[in-house]
Amino acid sequence: MSVAEGYEAPYEQFLLFGDSLLQHSCSQQKGFAFAPALQDAFIRRLDVINRGFSGYNTSQALEVLPNFMPSLEQAHLRFMMVFFGANDACLPGSASGQHVPLDTYKQNLRAIFQHPCVTTQKPRLILVTPPPVDEYSLEVSDAAKGILGVRRTAEHTKLYAEACKEIGQDLGLAVLDLWSIFMDAAGYERGKPLPGSKKTVKSPILGQLLSDGLHFTPQAYKVLFESTLEVIKREWPEQDPNELQFVHPTWQVAHGRYEVPDA
Repeated sequence: MSVAEGYEAPYEQFLLFGDSLLQHSCSQQKGFAFAPALQDAFIRRLDVINRGFSGYNTSQALEVLPNFMPSLEQAHLRFMMVFFGANDACLPGSASGQHVPLDTYKQNLRAIFQHPCVTTQKPRLILVTPPPVDEYSLEVSDAAKGILGVRRTAEHTKLYAEACKEIGQDLGLAVLDLWSIFMDAAGYERGKPLPGSKKTVKSPILGQLLSDGLHFTPQAYKVLFESTLEVIKREWPEQDPNELQFVHPTWQVAHGRYEVPDA
């Protein structure tokens, strides 16, 4: 793999912007992790930057966005992934106060992508839908934290996943429909109760993907990683990491290598 000719600027970036599902994606404590895997896939080609903010909804995301987004003089974004909705989809009046009304959620997503600090960068944009939840596991994990009352439901979260897809289609974005990927894996049949809902039996598949009914297991992060590469190869095949050159030369041709004198 050779160096991109004449390339002297800093590494371009792949920016991950989301809530705890991205913040926690750096941790390899339990096994496979999304962010390190993405870093490895693009090693020496792009810098993968994790801007995951645990607990944030899209209203909070809009507030923090201009505070960390680099200027063009600092760095150029080649990719930007936006992954919000899990907290917005908390039920109205739930104890955490994270709920964002559905229409406001849609407006916030649109505002994130149309924010001047994003449009100036002109990155390739990937919008990820919020994943499903498992009400059975959520009840247990919330009770262990002393949280009473239902904060999230499968049906309410579905509304936000659908709204996310709608915004992505309206704006012409690449949409990674993680909600449908997880639900298809769980054997969801349209017209029947949602896997994860207490209106049906507990889903063993969602139990394998969601550690506490909301957050991801290593298996789920592997699905996210593989699906992200699939989106990139489909939408921008020239950006497949296997097709990208290293920014700096390999050791065989880099200056400073000791040359063995001729015999």
